[in-house]
Amino acid sequence: MSDDPIADLIQSCANGDRAAFRVLYRDASAKLMGVLLRILSERPEAEDALQELYTRIWLRATKYDPAKGRGMTWLIALARNLAIDRLRSRPPRTSDDGLDMVVDAAPLAETRLIAKGEARRLNECFNQLEPERAEAVRGAYLAGLSYAELAEQYAVPLNTMRTWLRRSLLKLRECLEQ
Repeated sequence: MSDDPIADLIQSCANGDRAAFRVLYRDASAKLMGVLLRILSERPEAEDALQELYTRIWLRATKYDPAKGRGMTWLIALARNLAIDRLRSRPPRTSDDGLDMVVDAAPLAETRLIAKGEARRLNECFNQLEPERAEAVRGAYLAGLSYAELAEQYAVPLNTMRTWLRRSLLKLRECLEQ
C-alpha cells in the first residue's frame, strides 16, 4: 500500500475489484457530493451527477496515473468537469417577470458549513507549523508581504525565507490532504 489509499483503491478498481469500488465510494462520496453540490446547487441533480461520476470512475480507472497526482485530486477533477458539463448543457432559464436576473449573493448554508470546516482544518494545519513560519506564510499569502520584507522582518537571508515558505506550504498541503 502507498501513502495514498484513494489511489490504491482507484488502481484496484482499474483491475475490476468491486470490493475496492465499494470502499472507494464509502471513503470519497461525501467529499465528491460536496463538490457537486457547490457547483450544481441543486441536490437532486448533484445526486444524479454523483451516480454518473462513479460510473465514469469505474470505466476510466485505468486512465488514472498516480505519478500525476493524488487519487482524491483526480476524483475531484472528474467531479468538477462533470458538473461543469452539466451546467453547460442546461437550457437557459428565462421568465417574464425578470426575477431570474436577480442574484442572491449570500452563500448557501451548506456552502458556509463546508467553508467553516475547511477553515477549521486549515487552522489546525497552521498550528502544526512552527509559530514564526506560520506567521511568515500568513504574511506572504494573506497580508501580501514580499519575500524581502519577510526576510527583513525575521532577520534571515532571502533564500532562507523562500525555503521557509516553500517547506511550510508543502507541510500545509500534506496536512490538508490527510
